[in-house]
Amino acid sequence: MKRMMAMMLALGMLLGCGSALAEEAPSYDVPLTALTEQYGFRLGTCFSFNQMNNQGYLNLVKRHFSSLTATNEMKAYSLLDEKASKASEDGMPVMNYWMADQMVGWAQENGIGIRGHVLVWDAYMCDWYFHEGYDSAKPYADKDTIKARTEYYITQVINHFEENFPGVVYCWDVVNEAVADTGNTDEYAAGDPRQLRTSRSGQTNLFRDYMGDDYVSWAFFYARNAVDALGADIGLYYNDYNAYFPDKAQAILALAAEVNSFATNEDGTPRKLMDGIGMQGYIGGYGTQEGCLVDSHIDMIRDAILGYHDAGLKVQITEMAVRNFEQDQAEAHAAFYAKLFAMFKSLYTEEEGNPLNVVAIWSLTDMPFAPKGQYVYNLNSPWGGLVNDRLQIKDAFRQVYAVMAE
Repeated sequence: MKRMMAMMLALGMLLGCGSALAEEAPSYDVPLTALTEQYGFRLGTCFSFNQMNNQGYLNLVKRHFSSLTATNEMKAYSLLDEKASKASEDGMPVMNYWMADQMVGWAQENGIGIRGHVLVWDAYMCDWYFHEGYDSAKPYADKDTIKARTEYYITQVINHFEENFPGVVYCWDVVNEAVADTGNTDEYAAGDPRQLRTSRSGQTNLFRDYMGDDYVSWAFFYARNAVDALGADIGLYYNDYNAYFPDKAQAILALAAEVNSFATNEDGTPRKLMDGIGMQGYIGGYGTQEGCLVDSHIDMIRDAILGYHDAGLKVQITEMAVRNFEQDQAEAHAAFYAKLFAMFKSLYTEEEGNPLNVVAIWSLTDMPFAPKGQYVYNLNSPWGGLVNDRLQIKDAFRQVYAVMAE
C-alpha cells in the first residue's frame, strides 16, 4: 500500500495542473487523508451550513479529507424546536433536522464520514428544555422527566441519522466538556476526582442540576442502548479541551472509569459504554503567541494519547488548531505542524495499528481578518491554517504532506 502511494505521488509530480489550488501543488494528487490512513488515522476537518455555499472550500474538503464535523448544526440547541416541543402530544422534545440533513447528505454523496457533535453539552443549552411544558415561565421539571426527555432526544437523534444516512455518522461525541479545568474549584466540587462541572463561567450546569451527578453515565447509557438496538458500528466518545494536560487527563480518566462501570452485561461484567476520548487539540496560547509552537506540547499530546489507550480507550483529535498569532512565524508554524504529524505517524505499528484513529483540523484556513481579541481570533488564531484565506496551500501543508508521504 505504501509503495503504491509512493508511485502515485511520483506520478502526480510529473503531471501538470489546471486549477488555482493545483498550480501551487501539482504533486498533491494523492489525497492527504489517503496518506494518513496508511498510518491508522483518517484526516478530518469541519464545516458550517454557510460553508455549503463555498464551493472552493468544499472542493478542498472533498480532495483531502475523509471526515467532517458540523461546527454547530448537530448540537442540541440547533436541533431542538421549542415551538413544536411545546405542542408535543407525548411530552417528548421535537427536533428540526433541516440544516443538519443537508450537511450530512452532502457528506454521504461525497463519501465522507461525519463525526456527530454533540448530543449533551451544558454550554449554550436551551434553558426551556428543562422546564415543565418546555416553558421558561414554569418551574423546572423533575429529574425523571429530564432523564426521559434526554433518553428520547439521544435515541431519536442517533436513529434519525443512521436510518436516513446509513453508516455516514461513524461516531458521536456523546458528552462535551463536562470536566472543569484543574484548579478552577469554583466550577467543580472540592475532592471530586472527575472534576465534574457544577457551572461554567458563572452559569450553572443544568444537566447536572436536573438529571443528577451521574448525568454523563446516563447519557452514554442511552447512547449505547440506541446504537446496540440499531446494530450499528458507531463509536461513542467523550470530548473535551485541554485533554492532553496531565491533571485534566487524570480527571477525564476518572470520569471514563465511572461511565464504563455504570452498567453491566447479562453475565455481570462491566458494560463498556464509552469507546474513546476526543481530545480537542487547541495547541498554544489563547489569544497570544506566548505558549504557541512549543515542542513540549507534542510530547504531552503523545503521552496523553498513550495514557488513554492504556486505559482501553480509543483516541481522536477532534478540534485541532495549531495556533499562530504572528504572520512572520510561518516557518516555525510549518515546522511544528510537521513534527506533530511525525509524532502521530510514529504511534502506528503494523501489529497494533494506531491508538489515534482521527485527526480533525478545525483551524484549516488562515483568518487574517478575524477581529483581534475576539473569540474566533483567540480560539483558532489568524495564521494557524494549513491553507491561507484564499484556500491556497501553505508551507505547513507541504511539510505535513512530505512527512506523511515519506
